[in-house]
Amino acid sequence: MNLKIKNALISVSDKEKLTSLLKVFKKFKVKIISTGGTYKYIKKQGYNCLELSKYTGFKEMLDGRVKTLHPKIHAGILHDRNNKKHKTEMSTEKFPSLDLIIVNFYPFQNIVMRSKNPKNIIENIDIGGPTLVRAAAKNFKNVTIITSKNDYKDLAHELNSNKGKTSLNFREHMSAKAFGLTSYYDAMIANWFNKSLKIEFPDRKTIFGKKFKQLRYGENPHQESSIYINDYDDKNLGLKQIHGKELSYNNYNDLFTGLEILESLKGKNVTVVIKHANPCGISVNKIPIISLKHALSCDPLSAFGGVVACNFKINKKIAIELSKIFLEVVLAKGFDKESLKILKRRKNIRIIDISKFKFKNNMYIKSFSGSFLVQNRNDKIVKMRELKCVTKLKPSKKEITEIELAFNFCKYVKSNAIVLCNNSSTIGIGSGQPSRVDSCKLAIQKAKKFQPEKIKNSIAASDAFFPFVDGLELLVRAGVRTIVQPGGSIKDKEIINYANKAKIRMLFTGTRNFYH
Repeated sequence: MNLKIKNALISVSDKEKLTSLLKVFKKFKVKIISTGGTYKYIKKQGYNCLELSKYTGFKEMLDGRVKTLHPKIHAGILHDRNNKKHKTEMSTEKFPSLDLIIVNFYPFQNIVMRSKNPKNIIENIDIGGPTLVRAAAKNFKNVTIITSKNDYKDLAHELNSNKGKTSLNFREHMSAKAFGLTSYYDAMIANWFNKSLKIEFPDRKTIFGKKFKQLRYGENPHQESSIYINDYDDKNLGLKQIHGKELSYNNYNDLFTGLEILESLKGKNVTVVIKHANPCGISVNKIPIISLKHALSCDPLSAFGGVVACNFKINKKIAIELSKIFLEVVLAKGFDKESLKILKRRKNIRIIDISKFKFKNNMYIKSFSGSFLVQNRNDKIVKMRELKCVTKLKPSKKEITEIELAFNFCKYVKSNAIVLCNNSSTIGIGSGQPSRVDSCKLAIQKAKKFQPEKIKNSIAASDAFFPFVDGLELLVRAGVRTIVQPGGSIKDKEIINYANKAKIRMLFTGTRNFYH
């Protein structure tokens, strides 16, 4: 059912693009009612407008907190045009119908980003705007609600196509958008309060997100996908794409893993190679290009078509090294001109500057069929003082630094995880195996294939305890001479005895690092 727009109420803090609509309203003789600031703007543009206080006969009060909260306004929006009782009541009160509501809210999220003053933030929680929107959205059969300047063009098209009327289909779609906005707005406010009060797990958890991009497809071509920003700054991710095709779902999944690892190793020159959201090479080195070479040499076969993440600036030498292998994405803290010339020779490679990326959210969420799991991000970094040597042979201070790195590398590998390290770099990674023994076999197999000379005297890190001696036996036979693991198995004594007989070093961290 198409409905004629006779009366419109406009109350917007952002007046951009409004003039284009005013021309259409004049064409179809739409009467405009508006609040203070918007009223002045419309009049200044040369269009007729009735100020809200004159329409209601009631001046706004309490510094503008009460202006649209009036029976004449909400009755005009909410009454059912086909209900005889409603018609009689409206006629008795001499309340006209309001057919179109155009509203955007106080800029709460912008104030949160700019101010740390709670009083200022709370003052910018809009009450009248969301109330108008909810009322109009509920009564979409009779009222058109517009909450975004991006929909002005579609509204103008509706009016021009339908001779001043809007279709039911259009009104219903705008209603869905409107309720999406009010829930988003309320969720931002609820999350601000929870954060201020340090409530991480409230009784009711609301997650807000603004669509950043529609992705070409999801994890597989038959799946649809989009990426959303869950932050008050919902305009960008802090990732600047310099070159290449648009990022895919899998690209994002991989690069987020890379960023997570870089964050955990701040203050060091780090290179991470990611494939299918699993690291297939990590290296820390004072010299960036050596860090890159060591990370790539861990598993060059898996690195093909992967993502490389670096927390340093890319220069010409590093770019030449990167160009030797096919990569989907390169992340770095800046690129000099020469490096960009070299990397851009590959048409499809995505080049991303992460200089302005910052971690803002400490929560991880997984959803499944009407429920979701929420947990803190695993940001615990095991330090030297937390390592407990349980064997007769003790590591040196230099070796302890290597052991610390190996265990912290391991936390980003899918469980069950075994990581072999030498010289602050991974040399073999066993990931995602249901059996820890299989993870040991895989890590050893990878190391033997690509860097067999580095297995001798290497360090093995395990994300959880060894339930039996079998995994240790494999590692020791391969040449591993130091093992770091959480400990906590009922077989710990047996495992420590084996380590002593094998004359290896073993350290317990007391921290488990499952990652699924």
